[in-house]
Amino acid sequence: MLFVAAQVHAGRVALEEGERRIDYRDLPEQALAVTRGLMAVGIEPGDRVAIWAPNSIDWVLLALGLQCAGAVLVPLNTRMKGAEAADILARSGARLLFVEAQFLGADYPAMLAPHRPGSLEQVVTIATGSVVATEMTLADLRAKGLGVSLDAARQRALAVRPEDLSDLLYTSGTTGKPKGVMNAHGQSLRAFSEYARIIGLLPGDRYLIVNPFFHSFGYKAGWLTCLLAGATILPHAVFDAEAIFERVSGERITVLPGPPALYLSMLAHPRLESADLGSLRIAVTGASTIPPQLIERIRHELGCAVVTTAYGLTECGGLATICNPCEPAEIIAGTSGQPIPGTEVRIVDPQNRPLPANENGEICLRGFHVMQGYFDDPVATAEAIDAEGWLHTGDIGSLDSSGNLRITGRLKDMFIVGGFNCYPAEIEAALGEHPDVALVAVLGIPDPRMGEVCCACVVRKVGATLDEAGLIAWSRERMANYKVPRKVVFYEQLPTNASNKIDKLRLAAELP
Repeated sequence: MLFVAAQVHAGRVALEEGERRIDYRDLPEQALAVTRGLMAVGIEPGDRVAIWAPNSIDWVLLALGLQCAGAVLVPLNTRMKGAEAADILARSGARLLFVEAQFLGADYPAMLAPHRPGSLEQVVTIATGSVVATEMTLADLRAKGLGVSLDAARQRALAVRPEDLSDLLYTSGTTGKPKGVMNAHGQSLRAFSEYARIIGLLPGDRYLIVNPFFHSFGYKAGWLTCLLAGATILPHAVFDAEAIFERVSGERITVLPGPPALYLSMLAHPRLESADLGSLRIAVTGASTIPPQLIERIRHELGCAVVTTAYGLTECGGLATICNPCEPAEIIAGTSGQPIPGTEVRIVDPQNRPLPANENGEICLRGFHVMQGYFDDPVATAEAIDAEGWLHTGDIGSLDSSGNLRITGRLKDMFIVGGFNCYPAEIEAALGEHPDVALVAVLGIPDPRMGEVCCACVVRKVGATLDEAGLIAWSRERMANYKVPRKVVFYEQLPTNASNKIDKLRLAAELP
């Protein structure tokens, strides 16, 4: 893809960030400079290499460079604390980490240092600025790469096969720690070629990527899709409604994917009437519930000719179904569309029997893009993918008579905070480490800004005086912001059901 794009789209801008621009024709050499550096420090095909950094031009070049080296990309969530990042680095067996020195007041190398796993051989800072010394900077790595020929790097890249692993994206489960989803190069290229075709992405489109690169929405439905179509990638590091509004009008953005909150913030902007947003052409969003009037407003008030919604999960590479942009607003808002070519969707009951149209059950997927499995976890893989190759998503939905998928809930009690998936079992395990917490249950509760936020229902240990502010402050030091409880309710005891399990339905109903 990289070498073909350089030939076909030479003369177009591939990456743009402020004054920095990289032409498609120069993209392979820029990526291979990273490949050469990695070869010089001993990275071999199949090795895992991690990136812990916000959206930027360098993020894309690092990802392409390590993948050209035959390595497997392991993106880390920029909201993670040091211990959370170290856990994934250890379990993925990452040999090298590219890390931003400073971002939003956090010193990433310093956060990692006390928890750094022994298996992580090298830490490369993308820029200077950390209080902790690392093995080398990105400039150092590129300099080392001068000892490896460009031709040797190109040959390494050309040896990568469609079935080779391209990435390990860690997704939190309902039990225990996040699991590494194994996906191959060919799967992603095929799926997102379809995505580019369906949304009508064109060479020269200017694609503002607000969704984080560590997530498939920003990575695969973001910069990878741009490279497939010859569009210009404009990375955006921090969600800020004002800054995004200014960039759309000032930088002639044509494509703007994002969560519903992104479009709502733009529609509420005081300068909506006077701003020049005429360049906008394509909007892509997704959520379990979207009001049809939002779709109509994106079409008419933001001027997007193409508005669509899609459904996917990390275990299927990030894309399973998508709405035809020509469908009425009710279909685009109320469903997630139809399977992309090469994908089957079925709805099953608890006994794994297919259900008829308009009946709710678990959404199951089968096709070329279903993951190769969870890294080093055959038991979890067997639980997720049945003997017939169906991926059991854990989401609840139905298919209408036309085959459109409607998402109606979750088998588990996952909730989504500002676009980030939150899994109660994972947060409960973390909160349970507080010395004053005897028992805790976590729920998602509605929030007008974030969609949902975390509520912790806590039973204190005898004699403890823990309060809401104390637990929230403790949590902020130990977990990503979106997981931190926004509300804490204390109980003498938590309600249980007949199986002596905490009755979360009752808890939710009785929350003050």
